Amino acid sequence: MRETTTLWRPTGPEELALVEASGWTAWPPRLPEQPIFYPVLNEDYAVRIARDWNVPASGAGYVTRFEVDSAFLERYPVRQAGGETILELWVPAEELAEFNAHIVGRIEVVREFR
Repeated sequence: MRETTTLWRPTGPEELALVEASGWTAWPPRLPEQPIFYPVLNEDYAVRIARDWNVPASGAGYVTRFEVDSAFLERYPVRQAGGETILELWVPAEELAEFNAHIVGRIEVVREFR
């Protein structure tokens, strides 16, 4: 059994609908103004973004959790985007299909804010 890493992604209703349409197995392609896909490394950071940014922007915020093949993730250095626990990966948009291919299992919603 391959080793996996748990990642979280805060998201709004539009992106979540596209994840659901994929059968909960893939993130949608980035829009032209989104050159990077940002999964985060802890639930607390994802909660803050979903609650404080997604809810005001779109009326709802969701925290998703998913597993990715750890060996594949080694290509993406962990980026500290502020405080000590504000950690994320920067996946270039053009690599998202390959990233999706390394998701193990399903993407699941673990929190919802309105």
